[in-house]
Amino acid sequence: MDLEEKTVRKNYLYRGKIVNLRCDDALLPNGEPCRREIVEHPGGACVLCIDRGKVVLVRQFRYAYGEELLEIPAGKLEKGEDPLLAAKRELEEETGLVADLVPLTVLYPTPGYSNEKIYIYRAQNVREGVRHPDRDEFLDVVKLPFEEAVALVKKGAIRDAKTIAALLLCCGGDEQ
Repeated sequence: MDLEEKTVRKNYLYRGKIVNLRCDDALLPNGEPCRREIVEHPGGACVLCIDRGKVVLVRQFRYAYGEELLEIPAGKLEKGEDPLLAAKRELEEETGLVADLVPLTVLYPTPGYSNEKIYIYRAQNVREGVRHPDRDEFLDVVKLPFEEAVALVKKGAIRDAKTIAALLLCCGGDEQ
């Protein structure tokens, strides 16, 4: 069975610094017309960094939710940017750490209405670098034992999807 929906026309309603909003005319697999609201996002990259048995997280206020969240270091991709290079940049900017990175997965956080992809990496050979957050970035670095970070996910205290995915992907015993 063909499940693909066909785009007839992309209709841009808003073009912003971070996202674009479209309301497309499309066709369902049975040929019926429909509309699809899409948030275009350039994507992001993040790093699960475990340094000496502790998960390196950042605590920052997230305006959209009106609260502080614990997250793994992450950032938005610039147009055409290699996700690996973005992940390395964000790790050092936010935490002052540098590392070799290996890919874990690509996460589709909101497939119902956005094309955002988040590239998740795992840090290896972690070493000191220079912390230099962006001018408009205010965050604290928090280091927790791996087991404690996973327990916070299970209690609902860590709610960020990329962080949950990264931690649960590494629950197989090679956390250290």
